[in-house]
Amino acid sequence: MCARFADCKLLSMVWEDLLFAHWRVDPALVDERLPDGLAVDTYDGDAYLGVVPFVMRDIGPRFAPVGLSFGELNLRTYVHETADGPSDDDPDEGGRGVYFFNLDADDRLGVGIARSLFQLPYYRANMTIDAAGDRVAFRSQRPDGSAAFAAAYGPDGESFVPEPGSLPAFLTENYRFYTADGGGRLWYGDIDHPRWELAPASADFVRNELFDVNGFDHPGGEPLLHFAERIRVTAGRIHRA
Repeated sequence: MCARFADCKLLSMVWEDLLFAHWRVDPALVDERLPDGLAVDTYDGDAYLGVVPFVMRDIGPRFAPVGLSFGELNLRTYVHETADGPSDDDPDEGGRGVYFFNLDADDRLGVGIARSLFQLPYYRANMTIDAAGDRVAFRSQRPDGSAAFAAAYGPDGESFVPEPGSLPAFLTENYRFYTADGGGRLWYGDIDHPRWELAPASADFVRNELFDVNGFDHPGGEPLLHFAERIRVTAGRIHRA
């Protein structure tokens, strides 16, 4: 294991035109879907399922001038480790992070690399992403016709940096992800980026089959929506949790 996260960084990338759409759900509905070693994280007693479409640009080894670019769409929740203490020697992490139910991406090579390097549940999807002004039209569907998604979204207010301890910070300021391999072994990876600059968002959802394809009923109520224009991210190696 690297002595410092800065020594472990494998990839650099830029994330653009992100929509964070979060629905409140019963924690028990999420907890039963998590692998051993993880429990759902809550805010004021609520768990959240998040649908996040965005564009990944210039994905490649650190300091490389250019890399892959493609759309991504994921369904996520927020978790903590059930074992005592954090996963490594960083006491600030506390074993909290993101758990992905799926990550759909419009790039065959990128899907293969992500599955092999990070053990993440990536799926190949056909996507069209059109940005006009401050509005993004995002469409995605897997080759077998499943996991269809179509939405138009954009900012709807002034940008802000989430206050530590706030709900927007809970939903976005996460620097660790967890995944389980085919043998049920739990892994984690760390990412690094500046603090998010978010804006309130509006969105029109035409289709959203991500809950169905992952075995969830579509949550009731209106989602909490945030938009982020652009952020640069680095990702490190994965480690056994």
